[in-house]
Parts: sequence; C-alpha cells; structure tokens
Amino acid sequence: MQVKKEELTIDQIIHQALDSLSQASTVDQIKILQAHYLGRKGLITQFLRSISTMPQDMRPAAGKKVNEAKQVFEEKLKERTAYLEYLASKNDAGIDVTLPGRFSPYGTLHPITQITNEICRIFRSIGFQIVEGPEIETDYYNFEALNIPKDHPARDMQDTFYVSDSILLRTHTSPMQIRTMKKISPPLRIIAPGKVYRCDSDITHTPMFHQVEGLMVDKYISFADLKGILTLFVHEMFDPSTSLRFRPSFFPFTEPSAEVDIRCVMCKGAGCRVCSQTGWLEVLGAGMVHPNVFRNVNYNTDTYSGFAFGMGVERITMLKYGIDDIRKFFENDLRFLGQF
Repeated sequence: MQVKKEELTIDQIIHQALDSLSQASTVDQIKILQAHYLGRKGLITQFLRSISTMPQDMRPAAGKKVNEAKQVFEEKLKERTAYLEYLASKNDAGIDVTLPGRFSPYGTLHPITQITNEICRIFRSIGFQIVEGPEIETDYYNFEALNIPKDHPARDMQDTFYVSDSILLRTHTSPMQIRTMKKISPPLRIIAPGKVYRCDSDITHTPMFHQVEGLMVDKYISFADLKGILTLFVHEMFDPSTSLRFRPSFFPFTEPSAEVDIRCVMCKGAGCRVCSQTGWLEVLGAGMVHPNVFRNVNYNTDTYSGFAFGMGVERITMLKYGIDDIRKFFENDLRFLGQF
C-alpha cells in the first residue's frame, strides 16, 4: 500500500529521496527525481507549503528542518550528477570504467645504480667516506694537479670533451681526490663515485659512463695495504674464491702503478671469448700516489703516503651479471632492465 504524500514526514521524504538518488544510474533519472521532489508539485515543495497550516509555535522549527533537508538533497543531487557525467564522458572516450584496474609493477633500481650502491656499501664497511663533485671541471683539477701537465703524453690516453681551453667534462672522478685533499688533512679514506665523459663509443665504451675512484692517505701506507683493500673488495663483489693478479702499468698520478685482473668469471680461468682465451679480466687500475700529487696539495711526502684506485662501474656490472654489450645499459629496454 502506497503512503499518501500528506502522511509522509519530512524525515521520511528525505530518506526516500536519498535512497532513490543513490540508485539513479543516468543524468535523465536524476532530472526526474529533481522534479519529483523539488519541482512545483514536488514532495519537498509541497511540504514547505504545508507549514503555513501548522500551529504558529511549530512553524519555525518545521521550516528550519525542511530547509536543512532540502539543502542536503540539493547537494547530493549535484554530487550524483557530476559523478554520472564523469562516467558518461569516460564511456564516450571508449573507457570501460567497470573493468578492473591494470596492475602497475613497482620500479626497481637500474643495474648500474645497484652496483654503485654495492661498491659504496663495501668501502663504507671498512671506513671509507663518499665524496661527490662537479662533472664540469677545470683543466687544473682534471689534469695538472694529478701530475698531467699540458704537454704530458698521458693526455692522449683520454679523449676529452672540452668546453673551453680550461673547462672540460671530467674524464675521471680523480679530481675529487685533489679537491678533498686540499680541504682535509691526513689521515683520510674516500671514494668518489660519479659520471665521467670521454669521446668514445662502441660495444665496450660509451661517451658517458660511471667510475668510482678511491684514495687512502696516512702514515706508513704501503702497496701491501692497497693489495689487501682491493682483494677484500673483489671477494665481496664477486666471490671469496676469486683469484686476483696485479700487473705493472703506468698512470701519471701513481708510482708504482698496476692493473688489477681477476680470474674470468665466465669461464673460471679456462679461457673464453670474453677473456680472449687468457682466463683473466681487467677490473681496475691502482697504485701508490705520486709524490708530485701530494706536493700539489701541500702534503708532507716524508710523513705521509697513500694509494689510489679507480674502476668503471659498467665494467664491474657487466662482469657481475654476464652482460656482453655496454650499450644495453642506456637503451632503456624493459625486457633487459626487468631482469635486475
């Protein structure tokens, strides 16, 4: 049995109105409800008119209650209309809002970043501090202070991007060794990770790549300390059973200097294409800091000694994960990056 309009209280009317509104699925249905309750002959409108027939003392409270109910219904009308119009616009654009949402996988760190973090973790664990500096460097910090004057043949070893005669894109992070030693007195232990730039590009070289340089200065530092630190690093990064060898080499800022090789991680020393059948892979360069470098930062060469080393992060990453083309790091192929 349907309740007569005059028998409905304002609470019943607004309850009925909000219930009907929640079930409306189109804007046209909303308009019908609006006319049914707020039109000239609408239930709420008629109730407002009936207040004049009430006793005088009941009219203020009744009028307030009806107006509040009317305001609530009008606000809900606007909200429901806006929502249904939004759904209609999405459907018009060919979007089915009833479909379940697409899963967005969590992003992960790039393999270069992962290995850089791991290198920093290893050296932090033995007391090294991380320092960072500018990628646009002066000729003095990049070359001259590192015992590479303008006429030195070692400059030919590095194809440099010059901005001007005295400004360049750093070719290594070694300038941070000079910048740090000019600010801090010994003893010190630092590593300097960062981007470096050289005019070179092939399957094993890119114009921009990442390096980590290291420096340790104190009294009585020897080559044996250098070998111990680097052996610990290689065993932590690869495997405790990984063999190392130190080959004599040349770097202007260290004397004596050495290249550090590890037993090939691909063939375990048997010989393969990656190690050119030698069973060994070069991973970094190192040596005892040249006295001229210490003189350029006013360190007493009779009191202090130290060692420095440097490695390419891409090289370490390629060996760690068995990657054969350095360009894969920069192609942003999700199939490749998703493996890490």
